[in-house]
Amino acid sequence: MTEALLGPVEVRELAERLGVSPTKKLGQNFVIDPNTVRKIVRLAGVEQGDSVIEIGPGLGSLTLGITEVGADVTAIEIDARLAAELPNTVRAMQPNASDRFRVIHTDALDLADHHLATLDANPTALVANLPYNVSVPILMHLLELIPELERGLVMVQAEVGYRIAAGPGSKEYGSPSAKAAWYGDWSIAGNVSRRIFWPVPGVDSVLVKFAKRSTPLGSETERARTFELVNAAFAQRRKMLRQALLPVLGQARTVETIESAGVAPTARAEQLSIDDFLAIARCEK
Repeated sequence: MTEALLGPVEVRELAERLGVSPTKKLGQNFVIDPNTVRKIVRLAGVEQGDSVIEIGPGLGSLTLGITEVGADVTAIEIDARLAAELPNTVRAMQPNASDRFRVIHTDALDLADHHLATLDANPTALVANLPYNVSVPILMHLLELIPELERGLVMVQAEVGYRIAAGPGSKEYGSPSAKAAWYGDWSIAGNVSRRIFWPVPGVDSVLVKFAKRSTPLGSETERARTFELVNAAFAQRRKMLRQALLPVLGQARTVETIESAGVAPTARAEQLSIDDFLAIARCEK
């Protein structure tokens, strides 16, 4: 049996009743197309019994698509009015799903272990329409905070999505690309029409899919040091590594360390994979 999802009329009526006007500050663009919601859930591979974390559920459009297939959802919502109303919306639209839904009222960037401690277990899947203005910081924060995440599908601004999924040597490749690759494989799963949002955004959107690495690249200490190198290299991406990494590796050993990792000191940041950055981190003495 097909459950009820929110369409354009329901979204606008709900927003009006709550006195909610979507704001750019919070990156609010509400999804109003049920077909797109079901497409996202399908591409994410969400099934009955899955434990999903959703960021920025807003009025609940995507939330209801996830609960519709029988998954448990933990929603992280910064807006107090929306956080308070979400359980009511789920209860009204899908009565049988209310016991599989919970909401945590906080900024996603402030989500911490004490919030997750209230759950039976940490979520294993991320499905979200991420706020465009802070999508990368949120993504990096969640990947570090919740190592149990095995897969995900996020809707982000097209430019950001291509950057996250980019590989070394491409023009989109940057710090977010390298850091995302630490955690797993990323790919563009599809495009999203601007017309499925209210209000209609001024940018295009894409769906980015994530699959966790079967074996971690390294320890948490190695990750932190590798990310330091990534930050330094891309902060001066036009410079060769022997110059860009000086602030982190030191004057005396920069060239020697880079060469020990099998990397050319004359290379530039966009030529290195996350494995290369890790190799440099491991060659420090």
